[in-house]
Amino acid sequence: MSEKTTEKASSSLLSSINSPADLRKLPVEQLPQVCAELRRFLIDSLSKNPGHFASSMGAVEITVALHYVFNTPYDRIVWDVGHQAYGHKILTGRRDVFAQNRRLGGLSGFPNPDESEYDTFAAGHASNSISAALGMSVASRLNGDSPRRNIVAVIGDASISAGLAFEGINNASNTPNNLLIILNDNDMSIDSPVGALSRYLTHINTSRLYNDMRYKIFRVLKRLHLVSEARRGALLRFNNSLKSLLSRQQNIFEGFNIRYFGPFDGNDLPTVIRVLNDIRDMEGPRILHLRTTKGKGYAPAEADPASWHAPGRFDAATGERAEAAHKEGKPLKYQDVFGNTLLELARTDDRIVAVTAAMLSGTSVATMQAAMPERVFDVGISEGHAVTFAGGLAKDGMRPFVAIYSSFLQRAYDNIIHDVALNRLPVTFCIDRAGLVGEDGATHHGAYDLAYLRTVPGMTVASGRNEHMLRNLLYTAQRGDYGPFAIRYPRGAGKLTDWHNDMRVLEPGRGEKLADGCDVAVLTIGPVADDAAQAVAEARKRGVNAALYDMIYLKPVDEEILGEVGRKNCPVITVEDGTVNGGLGGAVAEWLASNGYTRSVTRLGIPDRFIPQATPAQQHQMCGFDADSILRAIMSAAAEGKDPK
Repeated sequence: MSEKTTEKASSSLLSSINSPADLRKLPVEQLPQVCAELRRFLIDSLSKNPGHFASSMGAVEITVALHYVFNTPYDRIVWDVGHQAYGHKILTGRRDVFAQNRRLGGLSGFPNPDESEYDTFAAGHASNSISAALGMSVASRLNGDSPRRNIVAVIGDASISAGLAFEGINNASNTPNNLLIILNDNDMSIDSPVGALSRYLTHINTSRLYNDMRYKIFRVLKRLHLVSEARRGALLRFNNSLKSLLSRQQNIFEGFNIRYFGPFDGNDLPTVIRVLNDIRDMEGPRILHLRTTKGKGYAPAEADPASWHAPGRFDAATGERAEAAHKEGKPLKYQDVFGNTLLELARTDDRIVAVTAAMLSGTSVATMQAAMPERVFDVGISEGHAVTFAGGLAKDGMRPFVAIYSSFLQRAYDNIIHDVALNRLPVTFCIDRAGLVGEDGATHHGAYDLAYLRTVPGMTVASGRNEHMLRNLLYTAQRGDYGPFAIRYPRGAGKLTDWHNDMRVLEPGRGEKLADGCDVAVLTIGPVADDAAQAVAEARKRGVNAALYDMIYLKPVDEEILGEVGRKNCPVITVEDGTVNGGLGGAVAEWLASNGYTRSVTRLGIPDRFIPQATPAQQHQMCGFDADSILRAIMSAAAEGKDPK
């Protein structure tokens, strides 16, 4: 057989699967070939169009087994985060459009119910799967669904460490339901998982003899119909006691009175299918613990799963990644400017500590960790705890810098208000990925931090227009006694090659005039000042003199600048890489109205809708605050100002 013929034959199974129903028609003996083809498909596709790689590679057998054993979409699979759900998308009718994954008009990088009936719940943030799936399971019982509808939550070992996951498990143990929780334990997250639970999962390996004996007895009792719900509690208690005796350790999950099975090899397809078939129709909540290898089937990813979480483009044959390290003379990423500056400040101030939530490398807090590990704390996927923990540090004299992505900081809003702001504690929130973030789409945009932090009493909220201003703001927060201090900055690289300036204090509540003019006043916050400056310069060429102000601080807002703008009595335009509801535009409009100035305010920013995946440039354009859109707004406002109706 020729090489071309062999290749065609090897791809014939996957090309014939347009839905899980097609998969379920195959004999079980052919499923390993489906897994192999899925991995080849993922390697080929993601090498050219980047996405989350290693997680989906490791979950291939789980994905195939779930859709083979369960009657999806009637039965529901709830994926946690969704990093591991690419194989699921390919098997559920989206194979031929997968090349457009994470692109404008294409597939979302995460499960999205608007995209497919097989995507049962929107995902993108960790740890919501158990609670959502439990709700579905209870709803199915209340609705009297017949035949029984099975609900499965698939959660990783990093995600299950979060408080929300344990709240869901605790509720599942005392609410009538038939939820199946699959713990996909690959001993990896984006950064190495931390904490006692991670260590526990690494070492949980009860006696193999006991596991084999227990499982065989369970199958015999099941066939003989001797396992019943009436004896469930007694059986669970006896089972837990026997396991503790033989393994000399207790199982944390069985402590919740939930049946626990495992751990099993999650990359051993026949075993996974057999176990799923055995426990599928059981009554009550169950946890199936599956051990998998992140990056399974691709040697470079298996060797370095952290780097291959989302590796960018790579050569499928060699594993060489296209994403090169920073080159001399090129601007750094904002996160790296932050990481280097934080270490620089920490070397001059022993009070400075860093806190992050499972994002050491993503926030570049790893830079300080490498030099001062005793002053860096990665608390895992626990954003609320990170904030309150930082509050405790600040209460007793430390100066914590909490580095969390904007979209994830949303999860800690109550902690920010109740545990930091109410106590007027000097915690600096370093808000990474603020604004539109590109291909990760709606679940990851940092759209709301300006608006939700502006409402918090005593909170200082700021954003620098470039890398120098970011450093200045970090220096300001460290030097002053301002209470809680929030500094936002975007994803990706900045514009300056000479990013290492001599830092200076930027007085809170003081912005800067970047250009004078009397036809229109443009007010910005953050790096959008660069696009606004381009628009103002082009408008000047067209005969419109627009003033440009970088507000720097949203709270406290610069009232001197706002008074000057009001006295100009010209149209006002605000520009921000955040929601137009409640951010800079709202603050400016409120102040002007409260002080008797009635000229119109045009607010440019993220509109009141969720913005889909695309490049950042495409997203800025579709939201109407790229340089061309700002120019059009200036020209339109100037025309209206000269001929007001």
